[in-house]
Formats: sequence, C-alpha cells, structure tokens
Amino acid sequence: MTLAARTLESTPDTIHQSRVDLAAAHRLAHRFGFDDGIHNHFTLMVPGATAQFLVKAHGLLMSEITANNLIVVDTQGNVIEGSGTIERSAICIHAAIHIRHPAAKCVLHAHPPYSTWLADVEGGRLYMTNQDILRFHERVAYDDGYAGADNEVGEQFASAMGDKSVLVSRNHGVTVVGTTVAEAFYDLYYLELACKRQYLLATSGCKASVVPENISARTRQLIDSEFATSSVLYFDALKRELDREDPGYTA
Repeated sequence: MTLAARTLESTPDTIHQSRVDLAAAHRLAHRFGFDDGIHNHFTLMVPGATAQFLVKAHGLLMSEITANNLIVVDTQGNVIEGSGTIERSAICIHAAIHIRHPAAKCVLHAHPPYSTWLADVEGGRLYMTNQDILRFHERVAYDDGYAGADNEVGEQFASAMGDKSVLVSRNHGVTVVGTTVAEAFYDLYYLELACKRQYLLATSGCKASVVPENISARTRQLIDSEFATSSVLYFDALKRELDREDPGYTA
C-alpha cells in the first residue's frame, strides 16, 4: 500500500490528540508484549511541522509513557520541547524514514517476539497462508543486510522500505509506517499476529497452504479499501479499553 500524504493543521487540539494517540500506542505495545525494555521507539510527526516529531525520552518504559512526557525533537536530535535525552537509534532510524518518506507520519520500530523470529530466520519471508495475513500481500519489504548498530542504519532502512509500509530487517526487528498512529498500530498488531501464525505453522511440521496469488491480490484490495476506517475503529476500541484499565496515558 503506497501511503497517501496527509497534513493535519497545527492547532492545540490536533497536537494534544497526536500526543494522546502516540502515548496510547506505547501503552498498548506494552500490553501486547511488543516492547523491549526501555528500547524501541514510536514516533509521530508534529501536526503542521515538517522536521519535528514526538518521541519518548530514553530510559522510560513504554508502560510509563503519557501524552505530556513525550518529547518533541528535530531530525538532528535536538530537543525542541520537553525534557530528557533521546536514544541515538531513535534519531538514526526514525529521522531518516520521516525525511525520505514524508507520508510516513507515524513510524513504529519494535522487536516483537514473533516478528523478530521472522527477521532472525534464514530467508525469513511472510507467507500468504491466512485471510488476516493477506493484508500484507506485496506490502512488506525485506532488508537482509544486517549492519549492526551503525549510525547509517536509518538510511539503510529508509532505502530498503521503498514504497512499502512494513520493513522486516534481518537480525534486528520490524518497522511499520502509516499516515496515522491508528494505521501504523493496526498493521503492527496484525503483523505480529501473522508472524505468530507462521511460527506455529512452522513448528507444527505441517505443510503450509499458501493462498493463490490472484486471490491474495484481490483480497488485499478489498482490505485496503476499508483500511483507513477499520484502523480508526480498532484503535478507538483499544483506547476505550485503556480508558477503563490504564487511563494514565492521557495525562
């Protein structure tokens, strides 16, 4: 799915909602087990800005993130608003993707267990074996050249991603982008579910039943046509759950 550029007007309401949504994504990642200690980063471009994004301060767990403790930084890593330090990889990876792919307003980089399993196995590729997985038909890019914790890894990721919205990086993890937090998190959730199903299939010893190419393509088109609406409905439902069980994220 090629991302369509969207621009939000910069108002106090849109900026606050952006903070709330990104904080919710962090809390949800913790609840789903997508987090990795104090590492991994979710970023969101500040509405109306072209070179500033929201990111968590280094040292905080995803379960600790709130709307107001998110920091605004520029693409050079300078703190524009808020307090705290920024982990190097948050700038190296996220700034490069935001710059190279302006429509990628939200960038989620994580090491969820099953998605990272796919990244770690030789020749790891996502197979179209289930209806829920078909949303990723021709939407996943693969970077098989692990470069370690290098300052240039962001440029490598941004280049490898091309026009895809999901990147699986060998020996590292996954990166998902979207025009909104809702879109990106919707994809991250289903990516981890897809990889879990593939892992269970692989460890079962049974032969995979791959959906024919023409059916995969047709089903993905249908899913795409409903994606924007479905992602909002799903993310709103998750936020209602947070409102009941973990409401501190809005503070």
